[in-house]
Amino acid sequence: MSGPPIKRSLTLQGHRTSVSLEDEFWNAFREIAQSKSIPINVLASEIDAARNPETGLASAIRVFVLNWYWSKN
Repeated sequence: MSGPPIKRSLTLQGHRTSVSLEDEFWNAFREIAQSKSIPINVLASEIDAARNPETGLASAIRVFVLNWYWSKN
């Protein structure tokens, strides 16, 4: 099991932001972006646009990653 979440930088529609994610979620997030042949910032922007404004971006990314892998089984 990994340690605490690590703050990571992203650019969403030209604006810098950061999310705190555990290594496992960050690595899975990067793998998903690679499998879709899109930059990680583009995937993050898609998730950001689709999320409920009351849900934090890091939480939305975690749920996206979880749902991605669940759909593969």
